[in-house]
Amino acid sequence: MQSSDPGHFFETDAEQATRQRRAAKSGNRYGNPIVLKSKILAAVLDPRSPSSAILVAESAGAVRRVDFEDPENTKAVYRGPTTPVSCVTVGGPNNGTLFAGAWDKSVWSWDLDTKTPGKKYIGHADFVKAVVCARLRGKDILISGGADKKIIVWDIASGARIHTLKDDVVNMLSIQDLAVDHAASTESEISLISASSDPHIRRWKIRTDGWEQVVEELPNAPGTERRTILEHETTVYKLVLDHDGDEVDLWTSSGDGTAKCLSRIKNFSCEDSFQHGDHVRAVAVTDQWVITAGRDEDIKFWDRASGKLYCSLLGHYDEVTELVLLKNAKGSAERLCSVGIDGTVRVWPLAKAGLDTLVEEQKKPVAEEKREETKPEGLLSAEEEAELAALMEDDDEE
Repeated sequence: MQSSDPGHFFETDAEQATRQRRAAKSGNRYGNPIVLKSKILAAVLDPRSPSSAILVAESAGAVRRVDFEDPENTKAVYRGPTTPVSCVTVGGPNNGTLFAGAWDKSVWSWDLDTKTPGKKYIGHADFVKAVVCARLRGKDILISGGADKKIIVWDIASGARIHTLKDDVVNMLSIQDLAVDHAASTESEISLISASSDPHIRRWKIRTDGWEQVVEELPNAPGTERRTILEHETTVYKLVLDHDGDEVDLWTSSGDGTAKCLSRIKNFSCEDSFQHGDHVRAVAVTDQWVITAGRDEDIKFWDRASGKLYCSLLGHYDEVTELVLLKNAKGSAERLCSVGIDGTVRVWPLAKAGLDTLVEEQKKPVAEEKREETKPEGLLSAEEEAELAALMEDDDEE
């Protein structure tokens, strides 16, 4: 029987110290953690309960619903894949279909309410790392991006591949994230933004009869074309469009340790930069805060108006992979949810008073609390664990 205990394998002194530090930190209760038995690679808001529930992609090969109003009940699971699930989204007719990209190079789908498996979209030659949904001329569209450096556009109803997008001029590496720019889309054309393991952000126009990469003339260099947005130094992990803002600016997070606001009215040039440090895997924005998280495990709240760091919250004891804003009936953000490789789901306040209370609480010495170690439920062998760790490392070496 194969062991998944890292203590049974050779470790450097640094790796052993990291493991011991994380074990000591794992007992904390900051953010009221819901502990799952699998690494969480991605998460998305559940549109049926946007104020209290999310859907998480697990390395154990499933998507699980987590409801903060019923935290003990985590049995709503969408099963099918036999490899880790790396990305998740909701869309299709009546926003009633769950889609998940997996290591098996496929996009799986389920009826959101019944959990009945639906179509399987097969076409990538490597891991699927990003999925989004849109509509085009009345049709429901699925768009997926993979480690094979391709973006595939699908007809959700038929399962047919419509287009395959590639950059044949500037080398595009593994896709990290996709975002539909609704502010620039029309009924007959989808405006898509992609991020990848190279520092270039690309924009695409997708129609039923074709597609094109957006190429523009540099505003400060007439006659020179700009094929990509280049504001980061390395991998861009996350794209977030601020639909609550007047200009619907683009927010990004990167392996260069920063999160940035790219101004739409300034042709997506950098307007604000937040130096989180280490690899920034996730960014979320409200009218008051810019929130960043990633490899250093901390969640940092920045005052959006001043750009200054307001507070840094402890809780996760491994890399944070996603930040999700929980929203009330009016669509306003009420709380923040974070998920990570440590297998925990945590919820944080957005009000200053709540954050101040947490900061004071975290200043107190943490009473030692021995947490019973649970073996992760998963389908990962030691080799697959190593592969997952490698994927979470800097993708610049591709």
